[in-house]
This record gives sequence, structure tokens and C-alpha cells, in this order.
Amino acid sequence: MASPNVLNITDADYQSQVIDSEVPVLVDFWANWCGPCKMMAPALDQLADELDGRLKVAKVDVDAHQRYAGSLGVSSIPALFLYKNGEVVGRVVGAQSKQKLQALVEPHL
Repeated sequence: MASPNVLNITDADYQSQVIDSEVPVLVDFWANWCGPCKMMAPALDQLADELDGRLKVAKVDVDAHQRYAGSLGVSSIPALFLYKNGEVVGRVVGAQSKQKLQALVEPHL
């Protein structure tokens, strides 16, 4: 079951939920048909629960919301971008373990 702490972000609320966020945001650009994206979902759910209040975890469906995926040059999914103070401070492409995601976000918390 998906964590209630994982936000589903649209192009319309990307600015307010991600760029203007007061806490770091890990954004997962994904699609429903993407197997590796689905494999990562449990790790993202766990991170969202464990770091609630210190980190936002957000998902953007690239089939429905393409504006920011396009502007960031997303060409393969899953693609994860870590934002802090409105700037991209980290990125990874492809399925990642929870440990690798933690290593990406910890220095920015």
C-alpha cells in the first residue's frame, strides 16, 4: 500500500510543492507502465515515512505531466531529482535501492 506521505504532483502544483518547499524534496518522475518505477515504490514509501517532516517525497507521472520532466531533460525513467531551496542538488536515473536514495538525501537534510 502506498504511503500517504508520498505526494502526487502535477505540473500545476510543482512550483508550490517542490520549488517553493521549505524542506528538501525528492521528486520521482515515473510512469504506470514502467517496471523499474514500480520496483522503487516501496523504497520511496519507506523514505517518505521515515523522513516525514524533514523531506518531501513526490511523484510526477510523466505521461500526464510533462512540463517539468521536459525542462529537466528527463529521457529515461525512473529519474529522481533532489531539490533544496528551489535548486536541483542531486539526481539519479534508473532503479535505486533505499540505501542509495538515503545516501543522496542525507547530506541535504
